[in-house]
Amino acid sequence: MKITLATLFLSLAAAPLAGPLAAQGSGQPSLDAPPIFDEGPGFVVLNPAAKTRLRTEAFADMVAESDVVYVGESHDQKFAHLAQLEALKIMALARKNKVVVGFEMLNSGLQPVLDRYAAGKMTEEEFLSGADWKKEWGFDFGLYKPLFDYIRKNKLKAAALNVPRPVIRKIARGGIGALSPEEKKFLPEKVEINHDPLYAAYLRATYGGHGDNPMAKMITWDNYLLSMAAWNEGMADSAVKAMRKHKGHAMLVIAGNGHVIYNAGIPFSIRTRIQGLKHLSIYTEDMEKTEAFRENPSPLADLVWFVKHERKPEPPAASTAAVKAQ
Repeated sequence: MKITLATLFLSLAAAPLAGPLAAQGSGQPSLDAPPIFDEGPGFVVLNPAAKTRLRTEAFADMVAESDVVYVGESHDQKFAHLAQLEALKIMALARKNKVVVGFEMLNSGLQPVLDRYAAGKMTEEEFLSGADWKKEWGFDFGLYKPLFDYIRKNKLKAAALNVPRPVIRKIARGGIGALSPEEKKFLPEKVEINHDPLYAAYLRATYGGHGDNPMAKMITWDNYLLSMAAWNEGMADSAVKAMRKHKGHAMLVIAGNGHVIYNAGIPFSIRTRIQGLKHLSIYTEDMEKTEAFRENPSPLADLVWFVKHERKPEPPAASTAAVKAQ
């Protein structure tokens, strides 16, 4: 019989929630090919620092005990979103549904629309129209629907984190000084740039990808770096405001891997704003890279969750860099 995290949840439901959810077994299991189930993402999670694979019980403990959990995604990958849902279920169980889910997919100006949808006060069709989902985000809503359905069913809170795309584009071309007073309202008063070497190298690679885009000539490296910092800082600021509004709630951040990588994007920015919290970052990666990663692990995040990746057509060259940056 195959075991999924869903089985773990059933066993946890009858257990007391004080203290660790489950004791970690001795030793580490061998690294088999990640199992993929129809009902979930499968479970192979590695700790890059320890170079070990986690048992489901140890993973559940880490998620349940964290105040802020970040689960990155490749936006168009179904199993990455199912991994996010599994993490949310653990958090909701451990916190008795006192969880706020923060979404990169919606800019903070759409918070009233998100509030109504999360509370079950509008239909899915009304939400997609009110949030202008296709224009605002563009990726298939069906990928995110299980997350939203779980939020609505269990009466969880949700937060719109993002900074409007035109604001980030304007910063990339002309700096923060190019913004109008109204546009600056989406950003914190001070934007701090993280100069972590690994993250800087990652951004250099995404910036280099702009070479195929004629607009690249309008974007200096300094402004590109500033735009990425403003993006992360803006989302982190919205997340912290949501946590302060909903005191006693844990926060799950749903965002692209590029905002989670090396703990240098949103995690860095939240840590600079609020102290005394326990953080856990999870980077989702293609399961086909599992063996290579274990041989040469990289500190992509606190944990790396390997999930099945569905093969997609390559995006147009002009949009490749923007996809990478997310």
